[in-house]
Amino acid sequence: MAKTVVIKIGSNVLTQDDGTPDHNRMASLVSQMVFLKEIGHQIVLVTSGAVAFGRKALPLNPKTDSITKKQVWASIGQIELIRSYKNLFLEKGHTVAQLMVTKEDFRDRVHYLNMKNCLDGLLKNQVIPVINENDAVAVTELMFTDNDELAGLVAAMIDANSLVLLTNVDGIYKGHPSDPSSELITKVGRQVPDLSQYITTGKSSFGRGGMLTKMTMAKKSADLGIEVLIANGKRDDVLKGFADGTLVCTYFEPGKTRHNQKKWIAHSENYSKGEVVVNEGAKNALNSQKITSLLPIGIVAAKGDFLKGDIIRIVDEAGQILGLGKAEYGASSAAEKIGQPHQRPLVHYDYLYLYDLK
Repeated sequence: MAKTVVIKIGSNVLTQDDGTPDHNRMASLVSQMVFLKEIGHQIVLVTSGAVAFGRKALPLNPKTDSITKKQVWASIGQIELIRSYKNLFLEKGHTVAQLMVTKEDFRDRVHYLNMKNCLDGLLKNQVIPVINENDAVAVTELMFTDNDELAGLVAAMIDANSLVLLTNVDGIYKGHPSDPSSELITKVGRQVPDLSQYITTGKSSFGRGGMLTKMTMAKKSADLGIEVLIANGKRDDVLKGFADGTLVCTYFEPGKTRHNQKKWIAHSENYSKGEVVVNEGAKNALNSQKITSLLPIGIVAAKGDFLKGDIIRIVDEAGQILGLGKAEYGASSAAEKIGQPHQRPLVHYDYLYLYDLK
């Protein structure tokens, strides 16, 4: 069955042990992506590696501050990175397009839909989008945790079936991956307990994320109905293994598919403009199996200066975040309606995303 597949390739996959670009590995992965495309899948590539490619191309004065180093290397390296992808895909008869994005591009529904429209247009015209964060201009406070987060956002945006996160290990282990006695966790089901106890906080010299961010993004994406696989991009034929079901990896079982607006809201916590506190009755109603909107009668407090259309956080009286929603009206109207029956919902069910708190 044909799928839309988002493939994220980490910096540690595209570089050799000495930090130089691994062109042979890149060529192999491109060949495999072409294989997936030619058996009917739609492919979107989210790639790291610009800073690593730039570091090789231009050594900088050691006195240069770290932020400037990264900006310079990202600017230079992105050209080398996309040129390599363009030439490798072109050799196989396929066209690529480059999209450079920042977290700000996902901040509201208009920006979000504009980017989705671009990606949909590229895919319909058989063009392979190659996406990377614009590290050269991104504001530090608004940068993605790493490209795993970006890949998760893209997968949700285009209603992808699968998200494949390629790193330099086979997946999540019960212990350190380098320990021969560590067991690979091959499947993460819907009711799986917290896995963070197994994960070390180390990260590669070229990337800024680690396995914990991969796991967090994988669980969120799976909750939105996207199957997620964390696998070793340095393994030969890793993507062919994905295609034929033989891939050694950590597989996250997808939940029920959500509507696209809920997928956008799920990734919008960083853009929330306010917060509402709900009582125990509202909390139970929201977490029930019934389709339920957030009504003012269940709200005990409204915080922040949010307007109609803004994303707001929904928390219980103990301060635990329950979910996110798009406000149907502003904070002043919400404050007037607190605790009152027979009022319009503050958050309609169609624009409500609740976290899985099991």
